[in-house]
Amino acid sequence: MPLTAFSGSLFVVAAPSGAGKSTLVNALLAMEPAIKLSISTTTRPPRPGEVDGREYHFTSAADFTARADAGEFLEWAEVHGNYYGTSRVQVEKEMKAGTDILLEIDWQGARQVRKQFPAAAGIFILPPSIEALEQRLHKRGTDEPHIITRRLLAAGGEIAHAPEFEYAIINEEFNVALAELSAIVKATRARFAQQAARNADLFAQLGIHVQQAA
Repeated sequence: MPLTAFSGSLFVVAAPSGAGKSTLVNALLAMEPAIKLSISTTTRPPRPGEVDGREYHFTSAADFTARADAGEFLEWAEVHGNYYGTSRVQVEKEMKAGTDILLEIDWQGARQVRKQFPAAAGIFILPPSIEALEQRLHKRGTDEPHIITRRLLAAGGEIAHAPEFEYAIINEEFNVALAELSAIVKATRARFAQQAARNADLFAQLGIHVQQAA
């Protein structure tokens, strides 16, 4: 079977707003220091307290579009007049070095990523109900009522794309959802292709001959 040249794994996590994606991802990263959260590139100006290379890689519109035209992004989109994208060059560099990368993006970005990395582990976070989603959006207190209504209306369209993902986690009990997310990480690392790439010398010693993808 053809194998990937990357010894690192790629995880793509998406969810409707309010499903608890960021909280789960942050908890996973605290448990799994070997996983690196991909930092997006954007053309929007830095907000107070933001540092280039920490929250985002900040750049100009001209630089971004030139890099997009050159195929340097795994996925990118224009949101409210600003561009956001994930550097394919950086992700590939990290994965070749054996680093696991996690992308926290929407379903549209995930679809773009899958075209270039079909083996990426796609994970969709679901709420236990629309009512629970609405309660969480109100509870976090960061949005005006009309924004919450807009997010709830958008949630249905986003959830409709959940079947495009390999895994679905229902975030009802946080600890259960986190355990499932951690289990997916461990299972992905144990895929034959990843084990062969990470342990090439051992596989050779055991007489396991693998064919690398072009």
